[in-house]
Order: sequence, then C-alpha cells, then structure tokens
Amino acid sequence: MQAVMMVAGKSTRTYPLTLTRPKPMLPIMNTTIVEHNLQQLYGLVDEVILIVGYKKEMLQDFLGKEWQGIKLTYCEQKEQLGTGHAVLQVEPFIKGEFIVINGDDIFAHADLKNLIQLRAGAMVKHVDDPSQYGVYRVDEHNQVLDLVEKPAEFIGTLTNIGAYKFDKTIFDDLKSIPLSARGEYEITDAILSHAKRTDFFVSPISGFWLTNGYPWELLISQKVLMAELKEDIQGIVEAGAVIKGPVVIGKNTIVKAGSYIEGPVIIGENCTIGPNCFLRKNTAIGDNCVIGNAAEIKQSIVMKNTHVCHFGYIGDSVIGANVNLGAGFTAANTRHDVQNVKSLVKGKLVDTGLDHLGTIVADNVKTGVNTSVLPGRKFWPNTRTMPGAVVRNDVSND
Repeated sequence: MQAVMMVAGKSTRTYPLTLTRPKPMLPIMNTTIVEHNLQQLYGLVDEVILIVGYKKEMLQDFLGKEWQGIKLTYCEQKEQLGTGHAVLQVEPFIKGEFIVINGDDIFAHADLKNLIQLRAGAMVKHVDDPSQYGVYRVDEHNQVLDLVEKPAEFIGTLTNIGAYKFDKTIFDDLKSIPLSARGEYEITDAILSHAKRTDFFVSPISGFWLTNGYPWELLISQKVLMAELKEDIQGIVEAGAVIKGPVVIGKNTIVKAGSYIEGPVIIGENCTIGPNCFLRKNTAIGDNCVIGNAAEIKQSIVMKNTHVCHFGYIGDSVIGANVNLGAGFTAANTRHDVQNVKSLVKGKLVDTGLDHLGTIVADNVKTGVNTSVLPGRKFWPNTRTMPGAVVRNDVSND
C-alpha cells in the first residue's frame, strides 16, 4: 500500500516558526510532525510519497530515502495551486489503491488502518459545530451523498479532516475540477464528483486528530501525545534532584541537584538542567539545551541548542532553536481579564481559544536580561531585545 503525504505548503499561519523550516519539521515531543505521521503509518504502508515544495531540501536531507523500512519518494509541487493540484502531481508514481493525508496534521494508527480497509472513502470526525468545516452528508451505510464546505444550513456533523483512500480513477476527477473561489484546485471538489460515480464511504475516527495550523496548536498536540509517555532515563540525575511521573532523559544529559521534574516531560541529549530548576508537565526540551539555575518551564516546547538562563519563567510557549533567553526572561501566559489570549496572524488578531498562552519565539533570537513578554506575542528569527524590555507587540526585523 502506498501513502501520499501533502507537505508542500508554505504555512504562513505558523509564522514565525516556519520562516526557517517547513511545518512538517516542527517538533512535538522532540519528534517532527512528519515523523509522527510516519510512526502512525508504520506497518500499514510500504511506501510514502511526499509532495514537497517549500524548503523541500530540508525535508529530503532530514528524512532521506527510507524511514524504518518504509520507502520514501519525493514529488515536487512547483506551484502551490491547492490540494487537488498537489495530489495530481503523484499520478506517475501510483500503482493502485493509495491513501492521502495532510502532512501537517497527525492521525492515529488505528484510524488510518480502518481507512485503508475501505475501497474508497474519507476519514471524518463528529464535530458539534461543523459550520467552519467541510461536512459530509451520508446515507445509513455511511456512503457519501454530498460534501458541502462550511454549510449555511445543518446537514450533519461528519467533518472532513484531510485523510482519504482512493484508487487511480480519482485522477480523472482531479483533472476536471475547476478553480475554487480562492483560486485553487481543491481535493474536496474532486471527491464530490468522484462520489457521484463510485461508492465512496466515510470512516469516523475513534482516536486523535491533531491539527497544527497555528503555532500554539503544537502545545495542544504535545499534551495529547504526552499522555502515552513511558519513563526512559539514560542521563545522569544527581542526588537531590526529584523526578516524578514519566520522564525521558537523553544520553549525556545531566539533571543537577535541587531540580524538580514533574512528568510527563521529555529532555533530549547533551543537556544541562539546573540546578534548582522546575520543569512542569507536558514540557519537551530539545538536544543540547541549557536550562539555568532556578528557571521554571511549564507545558512548553524548547527546541534544540537553546539556553534558558537563570531565573527565567516560560509558560505555555514555543521556543525555537539556537535561542538565548537572557537571565530573568519572563513569558506572561494569562491575561488580567481572564479572557482567551489573542495572537496576531497575518495582520489580524486571532482568538487562540486558550486562556493560557505565553510566547512564540522563532530561531536564533536573543533577549536581554529581564525581558518580559505579554501573552501571545511572537519573536521573528534573529531578533533581539534590550535589557529590561517589555514586549507588548510582536518583535520582527521590519
């Protein structure tokens, strides 16, 4: 069985993190999104065709030609003309039946297995308010009758989540779809025409569907996946350090005396933790990181080669690679009015749906001592702050 993974997009909604890497290479639990999906596909497929585009060389160099026995093939989408156009590019590589998944979401193994068992169909999720999704209307046997994008009237709760099973006849439909209102060739338009001439079914999921459309959704995905963490301590834990709950500590990492780690927590290789720091639940620290004396990190992602200096506080935040957060750095993660945190995305304030959200810091950022950041603010790559700065707006080089 072949799988097609769509990983070509530029993903401006996840800026500034994706200014320096494609979105499928963003880490969750120190493992990239693309690797999480390969793990879920393991044992189900023997080849994955990755539709690449934006920063394709990074993906190809990182993954290579094989992943744990799964053959990896790369197909470039030179123009970003939509999901339908993307899938059409792989026609020369397809041998028979195949599945297609969005490469920036993470799907559960059991649900992918159920999808594969269909002759043709799509994975769906029950959503109480489906008005912002593509929604399937089906008969009593779950056969698709219609697919409506953001329906104005209620037609059901089975929403499209970006995972499909096809055979080669889908390419005839992909070649005949018109441009959508937003100027793209949409795979959903091909599905609708396909379902009118062949049996096409939905497969409701029972496991997780983790979307990563915004930077803060990485934290939500990490919390879900952390629930399955198993303890694995390969580094050194000094006397006087406390480890509670499931914790992973990589090789050549040292946890110094006085540190308190409340799992689930993952710490990579070659790190120095503490002394006297506090790592709280659902935190992941990448390789080659230094977490300084009396620093506290809560439910956050800290990528590789990053220093969080002494007396820092990071809550509900995503911190990029090669970052140096100066002593006393504080990321505020709640509003005084206890409302949801808003964050600027493509020039517009977006309600994150979260009442706790700290900061999003891209790669190669350096902050002066005692920098404080308001909730939901972002740092663009290579930016700097002065000592004592209070960050009220996103920090960029513009």
